[in-house]
Amino acid sequence: MKKFFTTLILCVFMLSCLPAEAKKDKKEEQQQTQRLEYLNLSWWEKYNDPILTSYIRELYEKNHDLKIAALKVKEGEKMVKISLANELPQITFDGNLGRTMRSSNQQFGSMLIPSYAQWGYQLPLTASYEIDIWGENRLKTKSIEQQLNIIREEERASYIALTSAFATNYFNLIKADKLLDIQKQIVEAQEQIVQKTQKKYDNGLCTINDVLTEQKMLTQQKEILNTLEHTQTILTNQLRVYLSDNDKDIKRTSCENLRMLTNIPEQIDSTVIEARPDYIQAEDHIKKIGYDVRVARKEFLPKFVIYGQIGLNAYQWSKMFNSYSQLANAGIMPSFDLFSGGRKMAILKLRKYQYDEAMQNYQKAILNGIQEVNDSTAQVKTEQKNYEESVERLKLENKKFVLMEHKNEIGAASNLDVLYNKEQQLLTQRDEVSNKINYLISTIGLYKAVGGKDLYSLNNQNAKPAENI
Repeated sequence: MKKFFTTLILCVFMLSCLPAEAKKDKKEEQQQTQRLEYLNLSWWEKYNDPILTSYIRELYEKNHDLKIAALKVKEGEKMVKISLANELPQITFDGNLGRTMRSSNQQFGSMLIPSYAQWGYQLPLTASYEIDIWGENRLKTKSIEQQLNIIREEERASYIALTSAFATNYFNLIKADKLLDIQKQIVEAQEQIVQKTQKKYDNGLCTINDVLTEQKMLTQQKEILNTLEHTQTILTNQLRVYLSDNDKDIKRTSCENLRMLTNIPEQIDSTVIEARPDYIQAEDHIKKIGYDVRVARKEFLPKFVIYGQIGLNAYQWSKMFNSYSQLANAGIMPSFDLFSGGRKMAILKLRKYQYDEAMQNYQKAILNGIQEVNDSTAQVKTEQKNYEESVERLKLENKKFVLMEHKNEIGAASNLDVLYNKEQQLLTQRDEVSNKINYLISTIGLYKAVGGKDLYSLNNQNAKPAENI
C-alpha cells in the first residue's frame, strides 16, 4: 500500500509539472520571436548587403548588452511574480522542539509549582491572508507590471540603438575602406606631381616655392591617409566588440554595392513618435506613478488579516499524534496606525510630486520625439541633396579629365596638367563617397528617430521601393 501511494504521488507531481514546462517553453518561444521582430531584419535587407544582415543576426546572438537587457526583463517578470504572491494566502510551517527547565518555584495564586524540566513539541501550520478590501495589494502588483512594461521598452530601445549604432559603424568602415583606396591614389598622384615639379625647378621652369607648395600638399595628403588608416582600425575594433569577438575578421561589402534608399518620405506625421520606446516608457511611467499615488492614499485605511493555525502540540513525543494533542486557532486581526509621525502623508505628497514629474517627462518626451524626427528628416533631405550635387560634380570632373587627356595626346597639355586633373577628380570622388555613406547613415538616424519602424511603411502615399544607384 505504501508503494502504491508513493507511485501515485510521483505521477501527480510529474503531471503537474508538464503543463508548467510546456507553458514556460511557449513563453520563451514568444519572447524569442518578439526579439527577432525588434531586429527588423526586413528593414536592414533594403540596403542590399547580406553581410550586414548576417551581422545583425549575429549581434542578436552574441551582443552582451542585448543579453543584459533580456535578463532585466526576466528580473522584472520575477518581480511581478513576487508581488502577485503577496496577494495570495501565506502558509508556513514553524515547528518547535525544546526543553524547558525551571530553576525556581512558580506560584499561581495558592498553587505552587516547584522547579521542573520538560520537553515541548509543536508542529503547527500557520496561515495568514491580508484581506485586500481596498485593492491596495492589487494596485501594487499593477504598478510593478507597469515597471515591467517600461523594462520591456528599454529592451526594445536597446535593440534599436545597438543595431543602428552597429550599422552606422559598419557603413563608416566601408567609407573608410573606399576613402583609403582613393587616398592612396591621391598620394601617388601627388608624389608624381612633386617629382615633375622638382624636374621643372631643376630645369629652371618654376620657382622653389612651387616645389615647396607641392611637397607641403603631399604631407597633408599623407596625414589624411594616416588618419583614415587609424579610423579603419578603430571602427574594426568597435564592430568586434559589438559582436563579442576581438579576433573576428570583419567582412564588408564594397561601397559600390550599397543600395541608395530613395523616395524616403519628406514629411512624417507627428503621430509616429507614439511608436518610440521613450514615448511609451513615459506613458507607462505615468500609469505606474498613478498606481503608487492610489496605494499611498489607501495606506491611511485599516488593514484586516485573517490568520489561523492548525497542528500538534504535546509534551511527550509518544502522545504527539493523540486526539487531545491537536492545536487549532483562527481569527481576524484589524490593524490601523493611529500615529506614524506624518510618514504616510509625506509618502502621499512624494508620490504626487513624482506624478507631476512624470507628466513633465511625458511632455518633454513628446517634444524631443517630434524634434528628433524633424531633425532626422531634414538631415536626410540635406544629405540626399549633397550626394546628388557631388554626383553631378564628379561627372563634370570626369569630363574635364577626359578632355585633359585628349589635350595631352595632341600635345596641348603637359603630363603635369593631367596629374592635376586626376588629383582633382579623385578629391571629388572622395566627396561623392562621403556624401553617399553620410546619406545612408542619415536614413539610419531617421529609422532610429521614428522608433525602429520601416521608413517605407510611413505615409504610404509617399512610399516607393528602393533603387540602386
